[in-house]
Amino acid sequence: MAVASSSDVLVLALGVVLAAVYLFRDQLFAASKPKSVPVAASKTSNGSGNPRDFVAKMKEGKKRIVIFYGSQTGTAEEYAIRLAKEAKQKFGLASLVCDPEEYDFENLDQVPEDCCVFFVMATYGEGEPTDNAVTLCQNLSDDSFEFSNGEHKLPGLKYVVFGLGNRTYEHYNLIARNVDADLQKMGATRIGERGEGDDDRSMEEDYLEWKDGMWEEFARVMGVEEGQGADSPDFVVTEVSEHPPEKVYLGELSARALTRSKGIHDAKNPYPAPITVARELFAPGSDRNCIHVELNTENSGITYQHGDHVGVWPSNPEVEVERLLRALGLYEKKDTVINIESLDPALAKVPFPVPTTYVTVLRHYIDISAVAGRQILGVLSKFAPTPEAEAFLKNLSSNKDEYNNIVTHGCLKLGEVLQVAAGNDIKATPGPENTTAWNIPFDIIVSSIPRLQPRYYSISSSPKLYPHSIHVTCVVLKYESVENNLVKTRWVYGTGSNFLLNLKFAAEGQQSPLVDSEDNPDKVFFPKYAVEGPRGAYKAETTYKVPIHVRRSTFRLPTNPKSPVIMIGPGTGVAPFRGFVQERVAMARRTIEKNGPEGLADWGNIRLYYGCRSSKQDFLYSEEWPEYAKELHGKFTMRCAFSRETFKPDGSKIYVQDLLWEDRETIADAILNGRGYIYVCGDARNMAKSVEETFCRILGEAKGGSAEVEGAAEVKLLKERSRFLSDVWS
Repeated sequence: MAVASSSDVLVLALGVVLAAVYLFRDQLFAASKPKSVPVAASKTSNGSGNPRDFVAKMKEGKKRIVIFYGSQTGTAEEYAIRLAKEAKQKFGLASLVCDPEEYDFENLDQVPEDCCVFFVMATYGEGEPTDNAVTLCQNLSDDSFEFSNGEHKLPGLKYVVFGLGNRTYEHYNLIARNVDADLQKMGATRIGERGEGDDDRSMEEDYLEWKDGMWEEFARVMGVEEGQGADSPDFVVTEVSEHPPEKVYLGELSARALTRSKGIHDAKNPYPAPITVARELFAPGSDRNCIHVELNTENSGITYQHGDHVGVWPSNPEVEVERLLRALGLYEKKDTVINIESLDPALAKVPFPVPTTYVTVLRHYIDISAVAGRQILGVLSKFAPTPEAEAFLKNLSSNKDEYNNIVTHGCLKLGEVLQVAAGNDIKATPGPENTTAWNIPFDIIVSSIPRLQPRYYSISSSPKLYPHSIHVTCVVLKYESVENNLVKTRWVYGTGSNFLLNLKFAAEGQQSPLVDSEDNPDKVFFPKYAVEGPRGAYKAETTYKVPIHVRRSTFRLPTNPKSPVIMIGPGTGVAPFRGFVQERVAMARRTIEKNGPEGLADWGNIRLYYGCRSSKQDFLYSEEWPEYAKELHGKFTMRCAFSRETFKPDGSKIYVQDLLWEDRETIADAILNGRGYIYVCGDARNMAKSVEETFCRILGEAKGGSAEVEGAAEVKLLKERSRFLSDVWS
């Protein structure tokens, strides 16, 4: 056998190395640049094979507009769909309405020059993007994220921005403003002004004021003319003569609920949780109601953490269901089975499960209890039963001041507006003798009234003490409307809280009590609801159930019990802090069992600042707090401000912020030296602002400066480090 020389071996080895280099040249020499967020699509992928490529879908569908919405509760999605409908009606332009979570943005720079991108962005929590818009916002703001042009630039891109926010919150419309700033920084061109809707005032009015100017500029920039579109229905409603009854949705919120099959319970498939406890928290004789409800989640698969929210899915009150059925001339065939089909599924999806019935849609699926919107009144005017009713609706639709005076201040729902327009008496129980029928196509009702959404409440328990029970603390909303020349003062009832109150009455076997109005001595009942649910699914013998799901929150205690905690929660703002204290009690029990009471020696103090009117009328859970204090062995302090019992020397009321200022030295030490955490829950409009201003004063003084400079800087730093957290509402 021949023996290879050393030179032959060298040549052979060199050949193997060169071959390997050639085979793996892409991996060895390709420049790798990091992306801020991983994406599934490659830069060269074209549309037909990639469901996440929105540009390809636009081209395939010949759509000149793509609308992305950042939505947490569905409102931004509703406005996105409205914009798409208006573009079609005004200019005949088709739109692609997109959930940004379902698409990649590497090819945002490939949007054709004759197209436009709309961003309808809600701001959530503490100035955060909604869950479905996190990736989109990261891609736009991160300079290291590259589009298909190899750069973080979008020259030539045309866009429109409308934001949804609440002015009582610190970070008002921050996400829409950030998206706008990021796009301009990348060289994109905004069409019209940035729209900002304020939910504290009127989101609807802000949208109406913004959109006309935006569409005018849109037409100029895009080279289109108004009048090229036409009014066309979004849906076709068909009455079905024969359909298996067991396959008709009568209020079920999911297919699993209809078939009663097992599955994960979430926002798309709420769980009917049995009520184990339902009791009144305010003292007998109070003119207000606050209810405590305990919901059994055992064997449901639902878990929660302290600080999370529970979504309760209410129905509409029966009087409003009957009112609108009669106003639409549908009362006699309310149980007729109907099917609803979308004429453009990409633009308008059927917002609830079908087939169903007329009465089910009004009772369970659309929000007929909300104040009627101004824009819909103009649409409905053409179906008025009389010329006078038509003129009345047209005037409300076009005259903002008149609309605010009669509808907004009068708190009129759609059924009530139709009655007032026709000259009917809205105080009387709706019947054929006092409710004029309007010939309004039902598809317009479906497309014009938003879906009935869940109402969210801070969970007031801890899973450490109640692993299979979610507690809800809910003050019942009831107030009087403002009188005008057409409508006298009336009681107005919140949908979600009165739904829970009805369940409490039902669980206790009681009838709804009477309500007395000072300006109107007529006795009236609280509104009644169909609390037994579809096909009686929400009642088992004497036990009632509530459809719920859990929404996660970042409102959490620090994991280290050594950190001091300061909680401010007047009224029902105390709800999550009951869960917080229970969480610490559970931890203390384990610690004491293992190490004795001395195991709590180095724990930080938990301070709760609570406020209400009276210690004897509305002091929530007054019997529980002393028991928690005993179990925490001096590590829990509660300070109470009773605004109608104790007063300042000048006679003015004492609120939680006054108690904070009294304790300023202790609080400053806990925050600056003990690295403590601050939590605020409750009213955003007044309380939360006053509390934050007080913290600025406390910290500014402690640092030898002013509230406006040093104090504000310290509060800002606490927020950035997640040591100042808020869970507030307006």
